[in-house]
Amino acid sequence: MMVAMAIPQLNLAPLALRAPRPATASARAASTGRIPLSIAAPTYPSSSIKKKVLVPVGMGTEEMEAVILVDVLRRAGADVLMASVEPDLVVEASSGIKLVADVGIDACADEVFDLVALPGGMPGSVRLRDCEVLRKITVRQAEEKRLYGAICAAPAVTLMPWGLHKRKQITCHPAFMHKLPAFRAVKSNIQVSGELTTSRGPGTTFEFALSFAEQLFGGDVAEDIGRNLLIPAHGCHQRKEELNKVEWFFDQTPDVLVPIANGSEEMEVVMLVDILRRAKVNVVVASIEKTKQIIASRKTKIIADTSIMDASKSTYDLIILPGGTAGVERLQKSRILKKLLREQMEAGRGYGGICSAPTMLHKHGLLKDKIVTAHPASIGKLTGQVAEGVGVVIDGKTITSRGLGTVMDFSLAILDKLFGHARARSVAEGIVFEYPKKPESKTC
Repeated sequence: MMVAMAIPQLNLAPLALRAPRPATASARAASTGRIPLSIAAPTYPSSSIKKKVLVPVGMGTEEMEAVILVDVLRRAGADVLMASVEPDLVVEASSGIKLVADVGIDACADEVFDLVALPGGMPGSVRLRDCEVLRKITVRQAEEKRLYGAICAAPAVTLMPWGLHKRKQITCHPAFMHKLPAFRAVKSNIQVSGELTTSRGPGTTFEFALSFAEQLFGGDVAEDIGRNLLIPAHGCHQRKEELNKVEWFFDQTPDVLVPIANGSEEMEVVMLVDILRRAKVNVVVASIEKTKQIIASRKTKIIADTSIMDASKSTYDLIILPGGTAGVERLQKSRILKKLLREQMEAGRGYGGICSAPTMLHKHGLLKDKIVTAHPASIGKLTGQVAEGVGVVIDGKTITSRGLGTVMDFSLAILDKLFGHARARSVAEGIVFEYPKKPESKTC
């Protein structure tokens, strides 16, 4: 049985405002002896020992779970195949995001995988269960004592009918716990039982993916990835800070624009869109590329709802830019997006960015007199006041976030501003994500 994974201990000191300064990331790296995280992106194992991982998807698969698994394990150096169990490679996930799988499941029938990891979601888990090719692959995986796992609804809906839960301790989403054998069910975020690992929901997927990284590549790799993802340490940490508080409430369903480009960070896009749509926000994902399909930073293919040209015909209550260094560079080249952002600011409507995206807002003058945050590797590019040691910063109608490990808090903070704390907490409970019972900035 796997030893419990050590969660990286991060510096989560209380909010500290950094005065304006011109120092670059390179200068800070030279003075501290640390490599900026934007260029510290190692591929851990050599190609001679690369592990093969299968992540199957179907109509209604939970997109956060699928994309986080693929992204994190690719960061670890695994050769990850996202395989469609549908007739087509394009799969519409549970919250409406369209993913393009790498291959069809039939192409995987004779492959040998070091890990088969099943995302949940409904009816995605049923679609996986009813795929005979996938059943044979996973049963063979268990019989040959190679790693396999499932999250959310999949342990109860997919693995149990296949008989792959027998003699195993198992967990799943709280809504499906009653389907598990009482003497085998465990209420834990992660349960490792021999070759089988199970988990509870979208909010525990980082832990789920990192547990596989540890089992495949070792604890040091898992800890390093967790640290680079900026996943908060367990214990008391500051989730968000709000300054110059104003109301965000609207008299109609809020409209939110999420522009994407080749190189956008897929986890940030998917977590943001999924969580907002769970609260019935009208989210439009718009590609600034020539086609609606983009290839994200870890090679996940996403099909946008529309083009930025068509999206520009409407107005939005909020425009949020995802990060990903290459993606932000592409977003900066879109004249239409720059015009939309300028109009957004002039009209007093909301906007924000995640990870490296605040640098684009800064470059175009949208952060003047604002206190913000950004990825540690991008903070040196911001010349205004920066809040360090806090995951999410809200200043008036501007909202920014540090990076991947704070996107769920960021998305829930938006819901809190749009609908109130109770609605945000309800969504958090649905995805099995720890969230304060009271509207506070810290979690202890």
